[in-house]
Amino acid sequence: MSDIREASADATMLKLHLGCGRKHLPGWVHVDALPYPHVDHVGAVEALPFIESGTVDLIYSCHVLEHFGRNEYQAVLAEWHRVLRKPGGVLRLAVPDFRACAELYLSGTLDRGIVDVMGLLMGGQRDQYDYHKVLFDEPTLTEALMQAGFASVRTWDWRKTEHAGMDDYSQAYLPHMDKVNGRLVSLNLEAVA
Repeated sequence: MSDIREASADATMLKLHLGCGRKHLPGWVHVDALPYPHVDHVGAVEALPFIESGTVDLIYSCHVLEHFGRNEYQAVLAEWHRVLRKPGGVLRLAVPDFRACAELYLSGTLDRGIVDVMGLLMGGQRDQYDYHKVLFDEPTLTEALMQAGFASVRTWDWRKTEHAGMDDYSQAYLPHMDKVNGRLVSLNLEAVA
């Protein structure tokens, strides 16, 4: 745990970026299965035995939870809840929004039809970790978070976060990159421990 605390820029507040991939957030502790240069701990994000219970202030996980199976993700949420400070620790999640994808697909307005939502629903499939195994909409994910022990769940706006300048999937829109007229296809929820 001490090496993780030392990796954080602010020793009074511990912020984890789980499944960070190539994205780096200064001042955060980065955990990923792949050894990118900025990753502080190379390993699984679903089990965090190197972090003491109740010591993390904020977890950010962007388009990671859907990579766990429909019978696995609840245990992942419980593990993330375990490491958060209580009360008040925050889990900031972004996952593909199945409802938004389905509505866009059914609208017939997508330039490439099903191809435009395929990556969101099935993953990019660029490496062994890049496959999606479960779908979420807001009611389903909210219920799962409450079952994992969180006290409350709310939506969050990527524009109002300290990482708003980092373009990641929490800012995914269709048509692609049309953040003014497009539809947000990322379900962004915060759960408070």
